[in-house]
Amino acid sequence: MDSGHRTSSRVEVVIPCASDSDSGSVDLQLSNLEEIKKNPSSLELTVLDLDSDIFGLPQESSDSLRHLTHQGPLDEATVEKLIKSIEEFFNGELKSELEKLTFLRSLSSLSQTLPYDETTESFIHSHIADIVHTLKMLVEEEPLHSLFSPVRQEVFVAIAHLSYQDVHLLFGSEDRVNLLSLITKSLITLPSEKILTQLQEIMPSGSCNSECLYRQTFQAFSEMLQSLVVNDPHLENLDTIFTHMDPWLQSVKNHERERAAASMTQVLKCLSRHLSLKLPLRFQKLGHLVALMALLCGDPLKEVAEEAAEGTYHLLHITLRLKYITQDKKNHQSLRKAMKNCRGLLQLSSIKLFYSCPFTIAQVFEVFLNSNELYQFVMTTLNGLKNLKHPCTQQLAGELLITLVTNAESRFEKVPEIMGVICAQLSIISQPRIRQQVITTVSLFIARPKYTDAVISHLLCHPVPYDRYLAELWRTLEVELPRTTWILWRLLRKLQKCHNVPTHEKMAYVAVAATDALYEVFVGNRLRAATFRLFPQLLMTLLIQIHHSIGLTMSDVAIPSGLYTEQEMSSEITPLCFAVQATKTLLLRTQCWQEFNIMEKNKGWTLLAGKDCHLQGVSLLANALLERHHLLAHKVMYLLVPFLNRGNEKHKLTSAGFFVELLQSPLSRRLPSIYSIARLKDWLQHGNNLFKIVALKGLYYLIRHQEMREDIKGLLPCVSDLLRETDERIVLLAIRMLLQLVKTVDFPTLTTMMRTLVSLFGDVRPDVHRFSMILFGASVKSVKHTDKKSVENQVLDSLVPLLLHTQDENDAIAEESRRVLTICAQFLKWKLPREVYCKGPWYISPSEFGTICEFFGKKCQGTVNILAQTLMFSKNAELPIRRAAVLFVGLFSKYVDRNELRMKGTDWIENDLRELLTDSEPSLRIVASQALFRVQGLGLTQILGTQFVG
Repeated sequence: MDSGHRTSSRVEVVIPCASDSDSGSVDLQLSNLEEIKKNPSSLELTVLDLDSDIFGLPQESSDSLRHLTHQGPLDEATVEKLIKSIEEFFNGELKSELEKLTFLRSLSSLSQTLPYDETTESFIHSHIADIVHTLKMLVEEEPLHSLFSPVRQEVFVAIAHLSYQDVHLLFGSEDRVNLLSLITKSLITLPSEKILTQLQEIMPSGSCNSECLYRQTFQAFSEMLQSLVVNDPHLENLDTIFTHMDPWLQSVKNHERERAAASMTQVLKCLSRHLSLKLPLRFQKLGHLVALMALLCGDPLKEVAEEAAEGTYHLLHITLRLKYITQDKKNHQSLRKAMKNCRGLLQLSSIKLFYSCPFTIAQVFEVFLNSNELYQFVMTTLNGLKNLKHPCTQQLAGELLITLVTNAESRFEKVPEIMGVICAQLSIISQPRIRQQVITTVSLFIARPKYTDAVISHLLCHPVPYDRYLAELWRTLEVELPRTTWILWRLLRKLQKCHNVPTHEKMAYVAVAATDALYEVFVGNRLRAATFRLFPQLLMTLLIQIHHSIGLTMSDVAIPSGLYTEQEMSSEITPLCFAVQATKTLLLRTQCWQEFNIMEKNKGWTLLAGKDCHLQGVSLLANALLERHHLLAHKVMYLLVPFLNRGNEKHKLTSAGFFVELLQSPLSRRLPSIYSIARLKDWLQHGNNLFKIVALKGLYYLIRHQEMREDIKGLLPCVSDLLRETDERIVLLAIRMLLQLVKTVDFPTLTTMMRTLVSLFGDVRPDVHRFSMILFGASVKSVKHTDKKSVENQVLDSLVPLLLHTQDENDAIAEESRRVLTICAQFLKWKLPREVYCKGPWYISPSEFGTICEFFGKKCQGTVNILAQTLMFSKNAELPIRRAAVLFVGLFSKYVDRNELRMKGTDWIENDLRELLTDSEPSLRIVASQALFRVQGLGLTQILGTQFVG
C-alpha cells in the first residue's frame, strides 16, 4: 500500500526540512484573550483564536504539509484481511524484512478505519499490549550502527497513525514508556549521515540510498513526535517527550545533539500551531526547557544553534499562552505589560535574536517564569558549566546566570540548593572569566537581603580552610557599595551569635567557618569600605573569637557529620589560628600598621593567644589603638557601651578588658556614669577575679579625670576590702588606686585599711609587701590632726614589723621599711636613733642594735606585747627576719616592764626560743641561745626579787 495513503485526516504536520516564514509580525490581541478567560465553562484556547488573532502566525501552506489522508474507506473484507495478517505476524516466529514491513503497513492502514469500523477498534484496543511488544521487538532487532532498512521508518509511521486516532502506544504503562525511550535512542544514536554513507559504500545493500533513507526515517520520527502533541491540552505528552529527549539534547556527540534539537524544535513548532490548553497543565519543566534551549542557541555547532533558536521562538509563543491561562489575577497587569514588551521584541528581532544573542532568552522569558521555573532554569544553566568540551557553552551559561539573576530580583526559591551546585562546580570551571561570572552570580544573590543569610549559611557549610575556589569566591565578591556593609554585617552576625552560647559547650562550626570567611574577605579587600565602617564590631568580635578559641583543637568544634569524609583534619589547624590570622589581616587592611607593629614587637599575638595572658594582649592592642589611631579607638569605645551587656562570660571579659583601656581617653568623661563607674562597681563585686582586675584598672584611669573623682570616692570601701584578696594582681591594683585617693578616704575606711595593710607586712609576695608599706606610709601622712590619737595604736603596732624588715634580704623592702618607719616616728613625734638607718645585719653590731632596743624600750614603755609581736616573726620564712626577731627579743627583754612580766611570766618566751635551738641555721641557733640566756636571767632575777620581797 502506498505510503502516501497512510494518513490521518484533517491534521497538519510540520516537515523538518521545510522552510518557514515565522518571522512575521506578532499582534497580541489581549482583548480576545480576556474574552476567553471570562468563559468559565472552558479554558480552551483554540487554534483559530490564538494563531490568527493573537499571535499573527501564518497558517502553513498546503505545499508545506503532508496530507496523509486515505482515499476512501476500506471494505469489510479488506479489514478482515489486514487483521488476519497482523495476527499471523503476532504468532509467527521467524520474520523476514518483507514480513515486518507488511505488518507495519497493515497496522498503519488498519488504523485509518478506527473512526468508522467497530471491529478494527475492538481489535486494536484488545491487542495494544501485543502491538507494543511487537514494535519493541522490531526496533530491538534493528542494527544500532547502520541503517539499511525502512523498518524503523514504518514503525514511526504506524505509531503516528495510531496517535492521530487517539491510540497512544507510547504513554501510560511502563512498557509503553520504555518503547518511547527505545525508539528515541534507536534514532538519535544512529551514526552521523557521513558515516552512514560510508557504510553503504563499504557494505552496499539493495538499491536504497542510505542518505535518502535516513532523511525519510528522521522525518517519520519527527512526524511521530508531532502526532503526540497535536492534541495535548494538558501538555502531559510534551512533558514525556521532553523527559526522553533531555539527555540527547545534552549529548556530547554533535550529530546526536543536532537530531535531538531538530526533533524538539519541530515538536514545539507543531505544538504552537495546534495548542489547545486546558487546566490542569501537566508540563512542569518549563524553566528547564527554556534554559536548555538557551544553552543550545549558543552551541558551537551552527546547525544545533539555529534549530534551538527556532525552537525557542516557538516556545515563547507556547509560554505566552500557557502563562495567560495560568496567570494569577493579581499579576494580570504585569503580564499584560510583559506580553506587550514581548510582542515588540518578536516584531523587531524574531528568531535571529535568539541565535545571535542567546543570553537575551533569559531577559525575555524571565518575566513569565515562576519561582520554581526560575530554579529549574538556574540549575539547568549551572549544569551547562560542566560542559568542559565546549567552553563557549560554559561562557554562555555564565552570561545566562547573570542575566537571569539580575532581572528576576527576589523571585527565587531554593537558594541554598543553587549555592550548593555552584560551589560544587567551581572547581571544574577551568576558565577564570567564566568562574568570575559564576562568582558574580553568587554576588547578586548575596547582595539581596532576602537571600543574604541563606547564601552565607550555605557558604559556611564547607570544610575549612576553604579550598582555592571558595577562597576566591569570598575574595572576589562583586557587590554594589551600598550593599557591602549589609553583607559583611550579616557574616559578622553569624560569628557573634556563636558567642552567646555557654563556654562549656563545644564551639559551633559556624564560628570557625565565619572567621575564615572574614579572613578571605579581608584578603580580597573587595568590601574595603564596609570593613572600615564596621571596624569596631569586626575587631571586638575577632578578639572575642580568639578568647573562645584558646586551647581548642578542631576536635573541640561541633563539626557537622560528613563534612570531612574525604580528607583528614590537620592537627596544625585550630580555631585559634583562624581567629588570629583574621585579626592580623583586619589591622593591615584598615591601615593600622603601627598597631600591628606594636603587637609584633611586644609579642602581643602570643599574649592574645595565651590562656592566662589574653587580657594583657587585649590591653596592649587597645593602648596601641588609642595611641596611634584615637578616632578608631573612640568608635570602639562607643560600640562597647552596649556590647558589654551581650554574650557569655568570655565575650564580656574580652570586651571589658578593651573597654577599660579606652577609659584613659579624655573622651571617656562624656560617658554617663551608668556606663562607666556603675559598671565598674558591678565588676568589683564579680565572682571572677579577672573582672575585679579590669574594674580596678578602669577606676584607676577614671581617677585622672577630676570631675569623676567624687563619684569614685564612694567605691573606696569596696576597693579597700580587696586588699584581703589572695590574687596578687587585685591587691596591687587596689593599692595603686588607693594611693591616688588616700587623702580623700573617710576615717573609718582609713583605719580599717591601715589595719589590713599592717597584716600584709611580711607577705611572701614581695610586691604586695613593699606596696602595702608604701600605702601605709601614705595613710599615716593623710591622717588629720584631730584623728591622730585614734590611730596612734595602729601606728605603734606597725613599728616592730617595719623595724624587723629593715633587715629584709630584699633591699627594696628594707629601704621602704626604713622610710615608712621614719614616717611613723614623725607621726609619733619621735626621733629615731641613727642606728636604725644602718644597712648592716644587727648580729654583726649587737651594741648598735642595743641602742635601737633601748630607744624602743623607753618609747614603748617596755610593754610585753612588743615581745609577743616580735616572737611571731621568729617563724618567718626569711632567715634574716627570724634572726633579727630573736636578737630583738633577747636585747629588748631587759627593757620590759617588770610588773607586767611578773604577771605573764617568761615561759611562753622561753618555749619559743628553745624550739629555735634545733634550727638548721647555726647563726640562728647561737642568737637563740643568747636570747634564751637573757630571758632566763630575766626570769631568775624576777624570782629572786620576789623572794627578797617576801
